[in-house]
Amino acid sequence: MRAQNGVGPFAHRCRVYYEDTDAGGVVYYVNYLKFMERARTERLRALGFVQSALVHENLLFVVHSSEARYHVPARLDDELSVSAQVIELNRASLRFKQQVRRVADDVLLCEGQFLVACVRADNFKPRAIPEALRAAFADASGPGTHSIAGD
Repeated sequence: MRAQNGVGPFAHRCRVYYEDTDAGGVVYYVNYLKFMERARTERLRALGFVQSALVHENLLFVVHSSEARYHVPARLDDELSVSAQVIELNRASLRFKQQVRRVADDVLLCEGQFLVACVRADNFKPRAIPEALRAAFADASGPGTHSIAGD
């Protein structure tokens, strides 16, 4: 089932700080993963869910697998736009498609996909994504969603 409301992908803005760069003055590759993690967290927050509160409901999201492609480096003081679009929603996992773009010229710097599993906070075993959270992700997925299906 595809989402029907036409909402576009979510994007979180951030800036490159000195601590994000390597000796060459460009963003160190692993920091793109941090930028993408923050965008996923802010996506969740924009839907009305805060991770610290979810822990009290015995729920965590953990990255199961990741894939990233690097195109052009970001540099100190660049403003970045980091998208976080759910492209697959399963019973106990979500797949995000993410892009990092430089705001000044909209150049694609890095892109990736992340499979994020929903687990119990007490024992890290898989658990179903609560219905309210599933519905929020499904409604926000927009027309670019490849599949919204149960496991």
